[in-house]
Amino acid sequence: RPFSSSQASGKLPGSDLREIDAGSSAEAVGEEEEEEDEGVEFGTLSNKFSSRKYYHKTTSRFQNLKLQEGEEEPERKLRRGPKNSPYWYFLKCKALIKEDKLAEALELFEVQMLKEERVQPEESNYTVLIGGCGRVGYVKKAFRLYNDMKKRGLTPTEATYTALFNACAESPWKDSGLQSALKLRQQLKSKNEELNLITYHALLKVCALCSDLRMCFDVLKEMVHKGHVLTAETFSFLLMSCIKDSENGFRYALQVWKEMTKLGIKADSHIYNLMLRAARDCGIGDPVVASEVLLRPAHDNSSQLRLAPGRQKEKVKNQKKKGSESAAAVQLDVEAMEKQLFWESSVRPEEPIRQQNKDVNCAETEPAALDSPSVAHGRTGALMRRGQNKTEQEQARLSQKLRFCNLPNLLDSRMADAAVVSLGTAATPSDRLALMGDAEGFLNKMKDDNAEPNIKTFTLLAELVGPQSPSASSLLALLDEHKVKVDVTFFNTLIRKKSKQGDLEGAKSVLPALVKRGLSPNLQTFCNLAIACHREKDGLQLLSDLKRSGVTPNKYIYSTLIAAAVRQLDYSYLTEILRDMRNNQVPPNEVIIRQLEFAAQYPPKFDRYKSKNPYLEKIDGFRGYYYRWLKVMAGEETPHPWEKYRTAKRAVDDHKEEAVQEQPGQ
Repeated sequence: RPFSSSQASGKLPGSDLREIDAGSSAEAVGEEEEEEDEGVEFGTLSNKFSSRKYYHKTTSRFQNLKLQEGEEEPERKLRRGPKNSPYWYFLKCKALIKEDKLAEALELFEVQMLKEERVQPEESNYTVLIGGCGRVGYVKKAFRLYNDMKKRGLTPTEATYTALFNACAESPWKDSGLQSALKLRQQLKSKNEELNLITYHALLKVCALCSDLRMCFDVLKEMVHKGHVLTAETFSFLLMSCIKDSENGFRYALQVWKEMTKLGIKADSHIYNLMLRAARDCGIGDPVVASEVLLRPAHDNSSQLRLAPGRQKEKVKNQKKKGSESAAAVQLDVEAMEKQLFWESSVRPEEPIRQQNKDVNCAETEPAALDSPSVAHGRTGALMRRGQNKTEQEQARLSQKLRFCNLPNLLDSRMADAAVVSLGTAATPSDRLALMGDAEGFLNKMKDDNAEPNIKTFTLLAELVGPQSPSASSLLALLDEHKVKVDVTFFNTLIRKKSKQGDLEGAKSVLPALVKRGLSPNLQTFCNLAIACHREKDGLQLLSDLKRSGVTPNKYIYSTLIAAAVRQLDYSYLTEILRDMRNNQVPPNEVIIRQLEFAAQYPPKFDRYKSKNPYLEKIDGFRGYYYRWLKVMAGEETPHPWEKYRTAKRAVDDHKEEAVQEQPGQ
């Protein structure tokens, strides 16, 4: 017999019972352990992973993120079917950005392209989005896309750098934008990246809008050193930087203009509009310095032009820009131009000597001046001319009433140097316009350069012409002559000009001409009318007219009316304005609150018990109503400049980052 069978047959009779008892007791213990382990059996977890084919690495940080409290983002399902190409996404994002839908373009790229379809992006996909962020000044997002682009191993192009510099230039916070641009410029220098002319123009734009004219000249030196041909666009950015200097900006702009014309570059409409902006917003500085610099003979400035090197001539053949063909033979000496532009600071110690010499010259020429007066003061001392007698002066005054004043034009390089003796203070915008030949001379100079004036040109001219000048009434005829389509902004400028003079009826007289052209007044029109509403009767009449027209006044109209009432110390007028704001539920902004806080303050030396002040009799009533008004009115929260370009999730992440950055010690 087999040994096993003999063993089995050799068992004792009571052994089976003991085994049964032991088995039953083991089963009982096992059941207790199962109850304690809550039904978890060993080896059953392997069934959950048996069908997995792909394994992804994870970290404890990602595990903790899944366990965080709050709403979890719904899991996105992968799209079925054929995937769209990167070029398709490039065209789609470009079309959305063109329609001012940057948020939708970013959502399409980050969600559908990268997460749902998992399409590998290309350089063009990032560049078009960085360009869209650049146009609206969304600097943070532009550099995030740039960094993500580099992490994916994509090589940025010159268009990418141009878009990044443009984002810095358009940033709402100019200091932050300048720092980001300088950091990027330093990185490009360390990599020995060669920039093209368009990218240099974007960098020049950053310096013009975020810094000053001296930094623009640093970039200009680098451009000339690299052999780039300067164009009209280059000088337009220099003019933008000149406009930032409210004291000397107009003189700087005229000097930049002279250097541009010496290079043979003809100005376009944009540059002419910038000159008008400089005349409107900037002064001429010291008249003595301005006369010395602007009226210096042309041969004294010839050292600023030099022959271009061979590299320059080669680049001229490749870069055929409009208006820059004649600039091939010469190159701008930027250092000499910078010295002349900031000539005032370098020669200030010699100024008293030069002033004494001028006084002597004036004393010697006084007898001759008595015999033949040489001052054309139609523009309050803007220019002084030679060769006019009394008869010619009277004829000039008569001609001013009928047509534009024919004055020397400092924009014209052909103007004889002896025609102007010196420059006056040119304190008003109309004086500075006279230095450029007034409206007629300015438009004639544009015609000589084949630059067509646009509606922006005529709108700026409407702001610059004198209050009593016939030019204002003749601008509409000039618009028709140049076949320029008029818009509401032009009429709003005429209305604002009348309102600032306190002529409410004259401002209202512009409205029929506006309607005759087939245009409708907008809220800006009523805001300009509100400037002249100095009396309570006029202001309340304007508000009732708006209500009758079905138009709700906005915060700007109320702010203008409040400013007019505060200027007159009319507290009953202020109370009525606040009551109307409460009825229309227009939330006040920070400017309105600041105006009202100023109005609610007692004057520093006001003593109600010592003397009676008729202007301040109703201040207590206004203060009481104002503080009650503050409790029921909800203030307007200033929106973040980038709020409309963020999606909900991205906005939360940005706010968290900003909160972390604001914490001390980080």
